[in-house]
Amino acid sequence: MDGNGRWAKQRLMPRVFGHKKGVDSLREVITTCKEWGVEYLTVFAFSSENWRRPADEVTFLMGLFLQVLQSEVERMYRNNIQLKVIGNRSHFSAELLEMISAAEEKTSSNTGLVLTIAADYGGHWDILQATQQLLKDKPDLASCFTEVDIQPYLAMAYAPDPDLFIRTGGEQRISNFLLWQLAYTELYFTDLPWPDFGRSALGDAIFWYQGRERRFGRISEQLDATK
Repeated sequence: MDGNGRWAKQRLMPRVFGHKKGVDSLREVITTCKEWGVEYLTVFAFSSENWRRPADEVTFLMGLFLQVLQSEVERMYRNNIQLKVIGNRSHFSAELLEMISAAEEKTSSNTGLVLTIAADYGGHWDILQATQQLLKDKPDLASCFTEVDIQPYLAMAYAPDPDLFIRTGGEQRISNFLLWQLAYTELYFTDLPWPDFGRSALGDAIFWYQGRERRFGRISEQLDATK
């Protein structure tokens, strides 16, 4: 969800106003995904590298995360949305940790859209922690573990790999997001900053995705033979 700060600066406002407006866009995208039958939506809210940002912006973002949890979890619960948070939680305050756990617990039995918020998340961290946990649990696999062995330890082991990756804000990189999981994901980049990304823009991205041929290493003729 990129471009919040630049969106605000273009309007001669502090960066934090862009983050506030970004919450409105997120709410619209979540609602749209639920209406359109999307089963999994994962949003990159705060990366491992974002701690390098100015301290006042980081403090604001942590407060905004807490505020969103406080104000939106009841709505998620009523709308049958299951919330999960992935990432390294060791830097979060006790209050935020408690709120995350309570939100996940409250929505754990919901069966609709699974909304995952990646916070203090990085793809390098994810692969590293998964490997460490695998070797801790199964040290005998130290010299011979496979992709199948490591898969259950990844942060999003509960979900299928993403079909579509969307990056707003004009940058064309994945910025350490779901490095393992994005191996065969279709990558869609748009110049729209996140605060301007809503239902219509999401529809454009999905329409683009529907025109892609997903071969997973095969050739087109092999796909035609299976139809």
